[in-house]
This record gives sequence, structure tokens and C-alpha cells, in this order.
Amino acid sequence: MRVLVVGGGGREHAIADAIARSGGAEIYAMMGFRNPGIATLAKDCLIARDTEVREAVRFATRAHVDYAVIGPEAPLEAGIVDALEEQGIGCVGPSRAAARLETDKAFCRGLMEGHGIAGCPRYRVFYDTEEAAAFIAESERDLAIKPIGLTGGKGVRIIGEHLNKEEAIDYVKALKGGVVLEERLEGEEFTLQAFVDGQRIVPMPLVQDHKRAFEGDLGPNTGGMGSYSLEDHMLPFVSRRDYEKALSIMKDAVRVMREEGTPYRGILYGQFMNTAKGPMLVEFNARFGDPEAINVLSILSTNMTEIVEGIVEGDLTESDVSFERRATVCKYIVPEGYPERPRRGEPVLIGDIGRARLFYANIEERDRVLYTLNSRSCAVVGIGDSLEEAEQIAQKAAESIKGRVRFRRDIGTTGLLKRRIEHMERIR
Repeated sequence: MRVLVVGGGGREHAIADAIARSGGAEIYAMMGFRNPGIATLAKDCLIARDTEVREAVRFATRAHVDYAVIGPEAPLEAGIVDALEEQGIGCVGPSRAAARLETDKAFCRGLMEGHGIAGCPRYRVFYDTEEAAAFIAESERDLAIKPIGLTGGKGVRIIGEHLNKEEAIDYVKALKGGVVLEERLEGEEFTLQAFVDGQRIVPMPLVQDHKRAFEGDLGPNTGGMGSYSLEDHMLPFVSRRDYEKALSIMKDAVRVMREEGTPYRGILYGQFMNTAKGPMLVEFNARFGDPEAINVLSILSTNMTEIVEGIVEGDLTESDVSFERRATVCKYIVPEGYPERPRRGEPVLIGDIGRARLFYANIEERDRVLYTLNSRSCAVVGIGDSLEEAEQIAQKAAESIKGRVRFRRDIGTTGLLKRRIEHMERIR
């Protein structure tokens, strides 16, 4: 089997690693820069923007690729799945039309409201930024501001958390496209990812991501500074009833997409806010999360290539997928100044990471020396029988990485988890 992995970040390194661990598959990679971790696993690499669909098709057909796994969202919006499937290459990733669950927030909310899918917050869609600004000015409630299109996970701003009302009005006026304004949700966020074969949905362990740049959940939003999962694959502030409701929301979305004639295949990521009334959908993503992919794929105990085949062929079942009953803690190493002004071109020295696993992200290798680029550099993940053990492994590994870089020390700690639990208890 020959598998193309599209994308060059930590998520895609984790995908390539899971395929390589399965054995029996040749990996080909398309990425905007040469990720040293992916390049080591791949038989051949195409260095090109992942939205260059024609280049992807030429590369894949020349390599006689059987399947493709699409990592980021931008190539999905560019129609890479549609183009590859026209050439008979099965894809783990939705068509351009189905990917609108992520790429068009107005479409997603309209779908949920129109079909009575639970978990949809109150919202308004505006295509005129002046009208959106006027709505904010007149509103007595805090709102979440969401550009309709893709923003790399960094476009959402929340009044009362990221911005005051005057700053929110300025932000909306500066946007060049439409915007969705939603009620601000209070609670604890969690991520539920699933493999989807067009009909069936096979869930993965719950993960909690940390978007804020600095410890204590302070600073600007990022692509994700780290994440953790527990050995029972649940989270202590998510009840079984909460979990089942979140999963049913995802199942309903997949069902409706199929009924609408745009079947959804690939990875579906549900970002939920667990509120006093239960889980509400913050957003869908049409691919693995980053860093959440690193958590779940690191403990995947079944054959990734068989999962790829099951998704493409439409015959995936829950018995085809299993995960180790272990906890994981992922910590991202980022350049100083990230996310606003990351220091590029600084050397990074990887020390003794012990029992942790290392995944390269936005980093390059020149003359056997690693250098920072303009985003998150690499991630370490600790795997243990408990959260405490996994966090200690990840922490020790992160401390061994030297250079003008930093990481969040509090991710995966029992103290931070305790605050999450107490927060949920106060809300309910």
C-alpha cells in the first residue's frame, strides 16, 4: 500500500508515524517545508503548498498512491479530496462540499438549526461588517465573534475574555468577510474526535486542548500549546450523559450530511463546551486537531492503514479501532515571541527526552541543526498509566529542549485539572 500524507506539521508527523507503525505501507508526503520527522518516514516528499491541488495530483499519480490522508483544513477547502478521488485515489478527508462543516461557520450553524441538531448556541450571521458592529454595540450580552471562513484556529475573539466591546467593534470592522456572532458559552471545553466512513462514526478518547499562550490560561490564542487525555478515555468534568450527547450531535451531523447528498468521510472533530445545560458545539473541524491528534494517535493500538481502508471503503466498525488504556500529555515547544512575533531562525537543541515521544512541527533542519520557523516548533508527548506519570515524562522531555523557546509547564498537571473540575462543579 502507498499512502500520501498531506501537510507538514506536528499533526501530520503523528499521522505518518501511526501509518509507519502499522507496517506494510510506503509513505509519501506533501508539505510546504521539509519537516525532518516526516521526511525520515517518507519514501519521497513533495515540497509545495498543500493547497496546490494540481501538484498534489501529479505527485500522487506519479507515485501510484493508493490512499491519501489530508492533515490540514486549507487543502480540504481547496478541493484536494475531490481532485484526488477523480484519479481513483481514496481519501481520508471530506469533499470540499462536506468540509464546509468547518470551512463555512454560517453553513454549519444553518445546518444544525435547520435540522434540529442539538448543541447549537444562539447566533446571527452577518455579511456586512457595519451591521455586525452595530449589533455588538446594541447587545447587552457578551458574544463570541467568529469569522465565517478559515483563520488557522486563531480568528475567534470573545467579548469579556479577549476583547472589550469597543475592541470587538474595531475587530469586526477590520474583518474582510462575513462573521457569525454567537452567545458566549461558559463551561469547560473538550474535544471529541472520530473516524467517519460516510455512515458510521467511531469515536476516539476525549482530549482537552489549551489554546492560550501562557500558563494559567493567559495571553492570546494559539494553534494549541498542548493537551492531555486520561487512561479511561474520559474527562472527570464530562459525565457519561454529556459524552453521549456530544457523540449524538456528531452522529446527527454525519447523518444529515449523508441525507443532503454530501456524505462525510474522514476525521470529524467536535469542539464542545460543557455548560450547565450540557455540551454545546463550539465548532466542527473537518480533520484531526493539532495537538489532539498527537494524544490519540500515540496510543492507537490498531492498524492505522486498516482504518484508512475502512474509511475509504465505507465499512469501518468500532471493533476495527482500539486505543491503549493509558494517559497522555502533549506539550508544544514554541519560539520566543509566539504567537504574535515568533523568533525565526533560532537553533534548537533536542536533549535526552527519556520515555517521551517527539513530533516535529514548524521546524527545519540545516546541516544537522534544527532551527525555529514562524510557528510551533515541536511537541513532546508523555504516555503513562496515570496523568501524573504522563505529565512527568512530558515535562522532563520539554525541559531537555534548549534554545530561544518556551512551553507551558502547567499542561497536564493535576493542579490544573483540579481547577477544571472545580469550575465545572461551580457552574452546575
